[in-house]
Amino acid sequence: MKKISKSIINFFKAIFRFFDKWLITPITKLFVNCSRFFSNRGGKIEKFLVNRQTLVVISLIFALITFYAIEEKHISLIDNSAEVLYNQKVNVKYNEASLVVEGVPENVDVTFIGRKMDVYLAKQYPFDGVTLDLTGYTPGSYSVGFKYEQAVPSVAYKIDPSSVNIRIYEKIAAHKEVSTDIIHKDNLDSKMYIDSVVLDTDNVTVNGAAHQLEEVASVKAMVDVNKITKVEVGTSTLSDIPLIAYDADGNKLDVEIVPATVSAAIKITSPSKEVPIKLEVKGELDGVAIKSLTPSTNTVIVYGNQDIINTIEYLPVIVDVSGIKEDKTYSINLTKPTGIREISVKTLTVELKVGDIISKEIPSIPINAVNLASGYSVQVVGENNRVVNVIVNGSETAVSSVDPTTINAFVDLSNLTEGEHSVQVQVKGENTTVTYTPRVKEIKVVISKSK
Repeated sequence: MKKISKSIINFFKAIFRFFDKWLITPITKLFVNCSRFFSNRGGKIEKFLVNRQTLVVISLIFALITFYAIEEKHISLIDNSAEVLYNQKVNVKYNEASLVVEGVPENVDVTFIGRKMDVYLAKQYPFDGVTLDLTGYTPGSYSVGFKYEQAVPSVAYKIDPSSVNIRIYEKIAAHKEVSTDIIHKDNLDSKMYIDSVVLDTDNVTVNGAAHQLEEVASVKAMVDVNKITKVEVGTSTLSDIPLIAYDADGNKLDVEIVPATVSAAIKITSPSKEVPIKLEVKGELDGVAIKSLTPSTNTVIVYGNQDIINTIEYLPVIVDVSGIKEDKTYSINLTKPTGIREISVKTLTVELKVGDIISKEIPSIPINAVNLASGYSVQVVGENNRVVNVIVNGSETAVSSVDPTTINAFVDLSNLTEGEHSVQVQVKGENTTVTYTPRVKEIKVVISKSK
């Protein structure tokens, strides 16, 4: 009631300001100018017109005459008009506890039609939206008209659309398991890791029509990292986490979830491990050998999932020496292994020194068989082919430091079946600054089924 009274008072104040500005003040100025004109001529008319009260009375009379002419439509200052209020909220009245309604638009347009003054007055009244009253309706299909409570009888109202086709379903319930989705994870400190998220409930009730519940493939709690008040190692509690239902294609579904939000205990850890850097040489030098290959640091700390960290034994760094024939310093950007969020060193400096090439033959390195299929055994043809001499090429310093026990000679039996096969002998060693070449390039083996 107070709002309506205030609106009416504001309306009449607006009318008074209008007439004061456009009628009373201009007319008063007119008579003042007239009085000044006659004041130079004296007489009774002059005294009459100069009187301030006379000017006010005459101005008021003219204002009343003008207002009367407008009200009686002798003056068309106030014409009929129409004004559209777009996107007005639709309020639906129905039994929300047992029914589901589909087909109702969120907003409609309302047009006011009438005299400008009446339309203006209608707009000042509180507007509670448009109502779609479904009280007493049962499941089924209906065409229902919108309703709007008219505040000013002299104004006509038109709603677009005027009616809507709806479908009412019986509301049923289903229990669903809640999973967790972590969003804005990239905003978390790269040295930190969300180890676990424990919700205060892992089952919720989803309410809706039968066909809606059939579409629900998952219900997820959207854990937003940005909403964690204090991000630090330990357990934090996050409240009011929204729950959202999705179909099989990942689209959001408009169903009721009870409860609509959950709380979660979020455990944040910072798993780390110091691992050695392993330099791996790529390419061939030009007439020289690697004398030394020295990194600026020998270890690096990796951060990430603890299970992934446990599998990392070293960080490989490839140094391309193709065509190099003199000393060189490399600046290499380190690449994070898959599943690792952060590494303590981003750029590694590697100093390469070269020297003259020498060779050394290391005898009797055992030949191992790898990748033999299950259910088979292998025999080497010829007793002398069980071991191989390996030629090591490199600088004098590098060659002299090679440990024979770190040299691995092997034949790869991948995809080989029963029978006799010629296979290549391959050699690898831990010292990547030298090259390894087997004296015997190929041997014969016989593969047979195990007894």
